[in-house]
Amino acid sequence: MTIGSIKIGFWHDREFFLDRMNLAQLTAAYFQYYAIAAYIAVALITGGWVVWALAEGAASLIGVGASVFATILIYPAVWYVLHRYVLHSKWMWKHPATAKVWKRIHYDHHSDPNNLMVLFGALYTTLPTVMAATMPVGYLLGGVPGAVAALCAGVVTTCIYEFFHCIEHLGYAPSWGWVREMKKTHMAHHFHNENGNYGITNFLWDKVLGTFYEGAKDKEKSPTVFNLGYDDEVAKLYPHVARLTPNWPYNTNPVHRKREAAAARAAEQRAAAE
Repeated sequence: MTIGSIKIGFWHDREFFLDRMNLAQLTAAYFQYYAIAAYIAVALITGGWVVWALAEGAASLIGVGASVFATILIYPAVWYVLHRYVLHSKWMWKHPATAKVWKRIHYDHHSDPNNLMVLFGALYTTLPTVMAATMPVGYLLGGVPGAVAALCAGVVTTCIYEFFHCIEHLGYAPSWGWVREMKKTHMAHHFHNENGNYGITNFLWDKVLGTFYEGAKDKEKSPTVFNLGYDDEVAKLYPHVARLTPNWPYNTNPVHRKREAAAARAAEQRAAAE
């Protein structure tokens, strides 16, 4: 994390690629990332306020409980809709303001799926989205305490989703079978075909709406799995993402791109030695 020119903790002058990290390294990075720290702070403040309101008789336990339950229930549906119809849409790259956001929160992640620096959602987009998705429902069920409780549940759920999303990108086979299946399904979205398995860590709505697939045998390989359709031809019409992307155009396959970079470095070293 950087604040101005200050770099903090685990994130100081380092690159993080999840296919080269273990669970302990991921956990250390996770809890020092600024967005996760912000979510935890929001959860502690809102959760503490709700507990105080319950103790003072200013909140209904039923209303608070219903708000939390509703948040947990609707959360997978909200993120499915956002992932499928917003992040995988073709309109965000067309406008300068949305193109910058789309590049940061989705294009960069798909073009380099194991780069931890672009895996976490951006705080300025995620927190307002969680508030909009949870607080109105909480308010309807439990008034102001219900809205605050719903926000607390939303940020806690976000933390859990973000952690398991990181685990899905780690270069190892998780011990728990259900986590292995989750990882396999999400990796298919990133490395085989992006037009399905939108649930990230919960694939209920993919199964309900017919966008779930288990692996390569169930769906053709997508030529746009790494660039989401934003290629050289699209960039000629809508250049905003390309202008923000160093070394554009480049090989969008992250494995091939890293091999090319390694070969280029080796060639430079040989030339320098000669």
